[in-house]
Amino acid sequence: MGQETMVDVGFQLTGDWLQCSSKRRLEIVSPQGEVIGRVPAMTREEVDRALSKSRRVQKEWAKVPLYERGQILLTWADELIKRSDEIADMIMKEVGKKKSSAKDEVTRTADLIRYTVEEGKRIHGEMMKGDSFQGGSAGKVAIIEREALGLVLAISPFNYPVNLSAAKLAPALISGNAVVLKPATQGSISALLMADALMTAGLPKGVLHVVTGRGSEIGDWLVAHPAIDMISFTGGTKTGQDIARKAGMIPTVLELGGKDPAIVLEDADVEKAAGQIVSGAFSYSGQRCTAIKRVLVMEEVADQLVEQIQKKVEGLRVGLPEDDADVTPLIDSASADFVHSLILDALEKGAVSRTEYRKEGNLISPTVLDHVTEEMRVSWEEPFGPVLPIIRVTSEQEAVETANQSEYGLQASVFTKNMDKAFSIASQLDVGTVQLNGKTERGPDHFPFLGVKKSGAGVQGVRKSIESMTREKVTVLNL
Repeated sequence: MGQETMVDVGFQLTGDWLQCSSKRRLEIVSPQGEVIGRVPAMTREEVDRALSKSRRVQKEWAKVPLYERGQILLTWADELIKRSDEIADMIMKEVGKKKSSAKDEVTRTADLIRYTVEEGKRIHGEMMKGDSFQGGSAGKVAIIEREALGLVLAISPFNYPVNLSAAKLAPALISGNAVVLKPATQGSISALLMADALMTAGLPKGVLHVVTGRGSEIGDWLVAHPAIDMISFTGGTKTGQDIARKAGMIPTVLELGGKDPAIVLEDADVEKAAGQIVSGAFSYSGQRCTAIKRVLVMEEVADQLVEQIQKKVEGLRVGLPEDDADVTPLIDSASADFVHSLILDALEKGAVSRTEYRKEGNLISPTVLDHVTEEMRVSWEEPFGPVLPIIRVTSEQEAVETANQSEYGLQASVFTKNMDKAFSIASQLDVGTVQLNGKTERGPDHFPFLGVKKSGAGVQGVRKSIESMTREKVTVLNL
């Protein structure tokens, strides 16, 4: 389908591209303020019919041999590569990601799908003899299998509209589940292009539905819908907490916010640390839950680190995504205004900007704030933008305690040449993942990915996602 048609249709009901009966549309506005398309504002009645269709189709999909399900997904990966330029162009326009990174996202997604197929083949059942207990258990054998949960609700964010959608779809589908995908409104056209590639690959009609619409109208209703058997959500902490409350007994996996610290000890390779920190903090303008969002540096090397960070930030290209700039406009004006308020608060309370601060519309220049203290909001709040607060500490224990005071616990980085210290600090940090001498990041996609505290619940990563979307079924054979 052509791009013009794509933005004016809804993927629902039969697996065909149909007009939304209400005729209502949501405009998709780029970070630069340009309307680039429209998607349907689907009604509850339309979504309800889609869910009912998926429930019926899922049982048949689960009976399709694993090999055949895998072949469809492998064809999907190939189709994404064929369409990589078209999809990357839409990601660039829709969410403001530079073209090279957008294309990398599509390629990475194809790799993720292929790995998921291989991992799906390795999810086996087991048998267990009942000879360990008294009372006649020796004559029992348990056959333990894994089966699909049923209908998975996948809710994906704007910042990786293809990769983080497919990271939910591929494990669900290879396991025999049907899926209802609710992409973020900003990013939904890219998700629809991805879904179209999957339908072209031969996915049976009704196994996947993509629903678009206002969260206030269909979001809460979807989460609590009796047809849903599992929810996989990536997005803001407040929304995730609300989903957890409304979901009740429905299994959920929640990937939420972060305030990832980079701890730099006095013996660190300062130049390497600075490079990793700048890449981790400012990639895609800091609009990543795994972005480095604060630096906790030992006072002895703070000046040296700040100098190296400043030098590397000055080498970043600031501008528009079509120019392949490193730092581009934030997703919308509300996000830009929030980041702006954090920076102003810090400057008013004594922070020192080591870079020239500029704001033009949604475009905020990469900002390094030195001498940040705990009284400043930027020490604790998640900016989701190109600002890096630097907090000077006097001991490793102070660094650990400051890191752990955060309400978030997604990832952390530790930079040091002393591996004994590195592992000791890692064991004390209340986070899901600690990166030693490297930036915080989500991948590789087959690694377990998780957060603690307000950063999430459940574990992702290809194998872990498959496990979360299946359940064990036990059949006991009495001999």
